[in-house]
Amino acid sequence: MEGVLAAAVPGYGPGMTDVQRGKGYTRDSRYITTRITADGRDGFPVESGRYRLVVSRACPWAHRAVIIRRLLGLEEALPMAVAGPTHDARSWTFDLDPGGRDPVLGIERLQEAYLARDPDYDRGITVPAIVDVPTGRVVTNDYAQITFDMMLEWTAHHRPGAPDLYPAALSPEIDAIGGEIYTDVNDGVYRTGFAKSQEAYGAAYERLFARLDRLSERLEHSRYLVGETITEADVRLFTSLVRFDAVYHGHFKCNRQKLAEMPVLWAYARDLFQTPGFGDTVDFDHIKQHFYLVHSHINPSGIVPDGPDPSGWLEPHGRAALGGRPFGDGTPPAPPSPAEAVPSLHVPSHS
Repeated sequence: MEGVLAAAVPGYGPGMTDVQRGKGYTRDSRYITTRITADGRDGFPVESGRYRLVVSRACPWAHRAVIIRRLLGLEEALPMAVAGPTHDARSWTFDLDPGGRDPVLGIERLQEAYLARDPDYDRGITVPAIVDVPTGRVVTNDYAQITFDMMLEWTAHHRPGAPDLYPAALSPEIDAIGGEIYTDVNDGVYRTGFAKSQEAYGAAYERLFARLDRLSERLEHSRYLVGETITEADVRLFTSLVRFDAVYHGHFKCNRQKLAEMPVLWAYARDLFQTPGFGDTVDFDHIKQHFYLVHSHINPSGIVPDGPDPSGWLEPHGRAALGGRPFGDGTPPAPPSPAEAVPSLHVPSHS
């Protein structure tokens, strides 16, 4: 979902959000909605190794797909390409790979896969995106549906012991709280950071922290957001919380408090960070480079801060006393492969 933004936002290119002077912003949600399903009803059946999930570790929306893929054990069935942490007005690029090309797709820019799908494509060149390797064409960039289909359509390729991240009995509650998190937190930090008037900023700021306060109350006596195990809702919230102090607090002016100053949410976030599949997918350097370098209209100096010190993420969280079983009847995922490991803090095995 993170990607090349509207020209109204300096430092981005066409297609992702629209910011009007004196107002807030509206996210462009016109995604390519073709689905990859078990029955192939859209012409793209689930097939191990056929597709390539393109992400950036900087992007919170792509990060959600990375975590769910890890938790479910889809690494072999759905290989992953990692774009660099920054992009220009045209596209995300594969500058992390030798020669600046993705070794499987053979392209320098994700834009090439979008234009292969539609030569007249004029919307956001966004991640996450799934590319059909045989044709080199983007199948979908519908970030929300991508992760739900990983959970519900790719079940034949889930690892033994994969957790049920979307239990049918809890799905209405997961959907309800997930919608609140998306509107007020995931997207709320952007409404705050991209506001073009004091009024728009104040409204987004108040809505963001009101939701964080309610989530804190909910989590004070419950280890996870819904039920006794990790669900999709926890993944959705984590990707915003893990970026909060590093970028949202200062860069987006979400500065009533740092996450580290909100005791319940800070302990909850550390609990998840120390759970295999979460912290071992976090790259704080990529996160900071993206926000502080790409958002040149907010940070024209291009200076990327050295802090905050990430070591606090490994401090004891005390949340196990609330009960719950992170993976339910399942098991933790294996450590990431060397090819997908990120330079990060040592994340201990979850207890």
